[in-house]
Amino acid sequence: MGTPQFPDLGKHCSVEDCKLIDFLPFTCDRCRQVFCLEHRSYIQHDCPKADSNGVTVVICPLCAKGVRLVPDEDPNISWEVHVNTECDPSNYDKVTKKRKCPVRGCREVLTFSNTIKCRDCTLDHCLKHRFGHDHNCPGPKKPDVSYSFMGLLNRSKKEESKPNRATTVSSSKWATNFLSAASTVRASAEAGMTKLSSEISQAWQTATSSASPSSSNGSGGIGPEECPQCGTRFSSVTNLVEHVQKVHEKGGNQSRVLQLPMEVCPKCSKGFRDPVALVEHVERDHRGTSKA
Repeated sequence: MGTPQFPDLGKHCSVEDCKLIDFLPFTCDRCRQVFCLEHRSYIQHDCPKADSNGVTVVICPLCAKGVRLVPDEDPNISWEVHVNTECDPSNYDKVTKKRKCPVRGCREVLTFSNTIKCRDCTLDHCLKHRFGHDHNCPGPKKPDVSYSFMGLLNRSKKEESKPNRATTVSSSKWATNFLSAASTVRASAEAGMTKLSSEISQAWQTATSSASPSSSNGSGGIGPEECPQCGTRFSSVTNLVEHVQKVHEKGGNQSRVLQLPMEVCPKCSKGFRDPVALVEHVERDHRGTSKA
């Protein structure tokens, strides 16, 4: 066995029917015997110590969890301990039922590496349907505005229902003081409005009485408006119009009314008091020619 240079190279397989020399033999970690490539496994060489350090795990059909069987112990005892302590049937669906993308028609199984949670609808989707327009996202949920108001209203009702005599007395005093202050303000406001209206009426009567004598007697007054016939000044246009109607139109003084010049059209002999109106008439009706 071996070569002259390496006399210890290679070993024979420990299987009686094999005894094959192998230059790279395998040593069993259980029985510590040497085997060839074909008989290196526990089953091939029927290792007697294969189950001494082995771990056997049984999957529970109720919760889909692994139950480890203790060596040199009855498997039924390990099973009863698991059922009485840590068996949870609700975990079966979580383990066996695979999550899929909620998009209709998509059969992509959601795993740790291909799951994206939408920020708006807070649902998990696959990478293909991670955007909102791909899974018809309804958008972020609107906050319930009425909830806080209703909660505050219910809280206030509960506080009012609780008997509190001190609160009732203080609230009644506050309401009485508020009503008295409101009535005082209202009375002062009404008094101020009455005083203001009386002052306005007195000022109006004074202005009317000062303007009427000047318009009736024809004496000169002080104001921005001036009568074009007698030169009397008035404080407003209304007083000037009343003066003209009473003095210069009804009093037989129509001879004093000023005679305004009249512009006559040379084509149709139509009269105009405004030269601008005459020019517009010629350009519009006579095509801009004024010669006969």
